[in-house]
Amino acid sequence: MSSGCLDYSEKRDFIRMRVEADVSLIHQGQVISAVCLDLSSSGLQVQAPRRFEVGDTLEVRIDSDHPALKGLEASTEVVWVADQSGGKQKLGLRILSMK
Repeated sequence: MSSGCLDYSEKRDFIRMRVEADVSLIHQGQVISAVCLDLSSSGLQVQAPRRFEVGDTLEVRIDSDHPALKGLEASTEVVWVADQSGGKQKLGLRILSMK
């Protein structure tokens, strides 16, 4: 079942952690710097400086500043987009797999 089929209460069954962390989005070999706004066990919300489309697959990397903690690396799919001023977008990314 895609997350688009879940009703509002089911989407909120995943605990979300508000963060403002620098994130690298890798799309078709291009690395794009963005900001992760929130994170859950099933996905993330990201503010990106350029446009993406629903269905795009992105590799996501969040580096850790702590030497004992590994950063996050995941394959994701864009499940929703919200246009913002200046050509920016907020993206809903569903985690497909962790690396």
